[in-house]
Amino acid sequence: MTASTVFPMIPAASKSLWFFVIIGLVLVGALLMMGWLAWSMRHAMFTVSNEGLRLQGDLYGRLIPFKSLKLDEAVVTNLNTDKDHQPKWRTMGTGLPGYAAGWFKLRNGMKALLYVTDRTHVARIPTTEGYTVMLSVADPAALIEELKRQQQALK
Repeated sequence: MTASTVFPMIPAASKSLWFFVIIGLVLVGALLMMGWLAWSMRHAMFTVSNEGLRLQGDLYGRLIPFKSLKLDEAVVTNLNTDKDHQPKWRTMGTGLPGYAAGWFKLRNGMKALLYVTDRTHVARIPTTEGYTVMLSVADPAALIEELKRQQQALK
């Protein structure tokens, strides 16, 4: 029987472990962001008030005052047939199958802020700020009419 002698490697410096800590934190952050995105894409809301149109849901939510909305040009559209207004390039946003939110460039070259889940029920509302807002709601015509009604009430 022969005796064996073990020579262990010198342990790595503790600063090497920071690599794993940092990677772990990045992964946890990414998981939290994905979880929040999954939640927000199911809970987005569009509120019409005397302030204007409030978009709530994720990073791209904002209040768009009535003075910025071109309600006389607002229409209901179906993005499956309205080729000019289909999103072409995502510039800053989320583009998943069945969900588009954020800033997009349209086929007609215009800039748009989208919250679109159902391409067949979209309220398309141009603004004076150089972009169009496109929102999927069950009744896009009712959203546009409520915006017009609220705007008239303020006058």
